[in-house]
Amino acid sequence: MALAGNEVEKLDDMIVRQAEATGAQVAAAKTAIGNVIFGQEKVVEQALITVLCGGHALLVGLPGLAKTKLVETMGIVLGLDAKRIQFTPDLMPSDIVGSEVLEENAAGKRTFRFIPGPIFCQLLMADEINRASPRTQSALLQAMQELHVTYAGTRHDVPRPFHVLATQNPIEQEGTYPLPEAQLDRFLMQIDVFYPDVQAERKIVFDTTGTEESKPKPTMTSDELIAAQRLVRRLPVGESVVEAILKLVRSARPGPEGGDLGKLISWGPSPRASQALMLVARARALIDGRLSPSIDDVMEMAEPILKHRMALTFAARADGDTVEGVVGKLKSRVG
Repeated sequence: MALAGNEVEKLDDMIVRQAEATGAQVAAAKTAIGNVIFGQEKVVEQALITVLCGGHALLVGLPGLAKTKLVETMGIVLGLDAKRIQFTPDLMPSDIVGSEVLEENAAGKRTFRFIPGPIFCQLLMADEINRASPRTQSALLQAMQELHVTYAGTRHDVPRPFHVLATQNPIEQEGTYPLPEAQLDRFLMQIDVFYPDVQAERKIVFDTTGTEESKPKPTMTSDELIAAQRLVRRLPVGESVVEAILKLVRSARPGPEGGDLGKLISWGPSPRASQALMLVARARALIDGRLSPSIDDVMEMAEPILKHRMALTFAARADGDTVEGVVGKLKSRVG
């Protein structure tokens, strides 16, 4: 059924008012997180964008850079039920998903009861995910993609919203297992965490070693977050932004569309990367107080969306090329 002109205007006005209110809430959440996590503004923004898009993120960085603290802070600020799993080489899939126990009632009848694992939460902190075996890592796949797990043939839904923020140590460190491509693709983006600058580190030293450490304060509820996630999907996207997304993602694959850079790429992003760029561009615009994304949003979010979905050929790596460098060249062609 088509809407009349005045009905369309009322709908547009409602979206504008909702976007303004939600944008203020999200900005307050970003500020609250930044009051605890110093010197990582881009990391905080990208993690918040991930949650606004309803996705999962992979935080990559050396130990001690506040990755775990970031997730804990986000759980409090966004009003989410958060749990943490420390991944170790001896961790089993049942330690994540849960298990069944045999119980006997007063009448002597025995039945199995499912005991949910820590995956049944709204914000799951998968700490050092690449220290567990590939078999255990794959236990997260079904829940991340389908929002439920299956145990003994029975489906168990995870709570909504559901987000996995996993931390990963660089694979050059001892005792790490590289994540398989299928699992990497489940993460909306890869967020690299670097050392803070000297001013931020000075602030960290004073704040964390004094008598009163900064504490996060709740600014949103899980219901408000779900409403914000729905709004992100309703924001309009211009045709030029859509064309930029398609051109960028399709040129990041081996083949003629990548030109001479396509020869350097062994495998590239699937259409899931195009979906991710569309969502994160909208979410970034909302955080910035805008009602529609621009090509600049696409260019800014291209690297964290694409780099874990691409691999270079052996010859390209031998010549010193990097995924980040190739993505930068692709961006310069599109932008």
